Amino acid sequence: MSLTRVESSARTALPEITGDLRRLVELETPSDDKELLTAGLAAVEAWTHHRLGPPDESRRYDGGPHGDMLELLYRGTSPAVVLVLCHYDTVWPAGTLAEWPFRVSGDGRATGPGVFDMKCGLVQAVWALRLLRELDLPRPSVRLFLNGDEEIGSPASRPHIERLSEDATATLVCEASAGPEGALKTSRKGVGLFEVTVEGVEAHAGLDPYRGASAVHALAELVTLVADLGSRERGTTVNVGVIGGGTGRNVVAGRASCGIDVRIPDPAEAARVDAALASLAPSDPRVRVSVTGGWNRPPMVPTPASRLLFKQAHAAAEELGWSLRETAVGGASDGNFVSALGRPVLDGLGAVGDGAHARHEHVLLDHIPPRTALLAGLLMAGAG
Repeated sequence: MSLTRVESSARTALPEITGDLRRLVELETPSDDKELLTAGLAAVEAWTHHRLGPPDESRRYDGGPHGDMLELLYRGTSPAVVLVLCHYDTVWPAGTLAEWPFRVSGDGRATGPGVFDMKCGLVQAVWALRLLRELDLPRPSVRLFLNGDEEIGSPASRPHIERLSEDATATLVCEASAGPEGALKTSRKGVGLFEVTVEGVEAHAGLDPYRGASAVHALAELVTLVADLGSRERGTTVNVGVIGGGTGRNVVAGRASCGIDVRIPDPAEAARVDAALASLAPSDPRVRVSVTGGWNRPPMVPTPASRLLFKQAHAAAEELGWSLRETAVGGASDGNFVSALGRPVLDGLGAVGDGAHARHEHVLLDHIPPRTALLAGLLMAGAG
């Protein structure tokens, strides 16, 4: 009953764990603020040293305009290596904390910017390793990778994640779980981010209306075509989320554009969407169309090795006295990169709660001890 010992220890330490969660949430780390990300990562690194001691190896990677990355290796009782992915950036802009501070309500809910996505997952990961060490339980070497650009697609950290997952027996992603029961995420959609730009011919809307070729009118035609690329049967969604153009009501618009979010469950859908976007053509031949952007993340499709990881997680949950579910979600994570390479990965191992990217973001504190024990069980299984 090793895992029940971990859960019991985590429950005893829950006030300390909650304090750590407060500490991390009160570090504002918006994805677009390099200065705050740098300060936040330094504070997170100091906190990991406080809880785990100095790592056996430490490497920092420059994120350029994005948040830097930190790789920490803690050697275990076996030669196996498990990669644990946690991002420390959030979608919340600087200043959010002043109007929405970290709070714990009487019903055991902790709220605050980034508490659910995904600072609680980071806290649970560190405590899972800490308790395994304190209880002298078998464990692999753990490679903890912290990145500060996940919320914007991991442009700087992707190659490091792909490289580090190559020799890992498993990659565990501490993103928040799904639903009130805390289901793990075994399938995720791939994400494409595109922009359609239309160049028309400007003219006076009253004096020369037919000399012009409206980019706005042409874009309105194209938006309908783009939206129709979505397919409920295929599981593909298309959202035109941002649109703009023109310079005045009395001007035939010379330029217009829209931003598009595409989600696909099947890698084959990428080719269909690409071909359709490349063939976009408005009815007015004077209008020119260009499409920029591309695929931000491939779909996360379960492999046999990933299925085995879920079976191990399910068995660990049963040892702890509860039943673990799995689900497919439309959101993407860094786990998508690992899955696309055919490597074993399991996602959604973080907090139980709700409200990612929303003002009702919260975690349920009572679920932290069993979720910490669940992660510890997967680490033990990874030790071989």
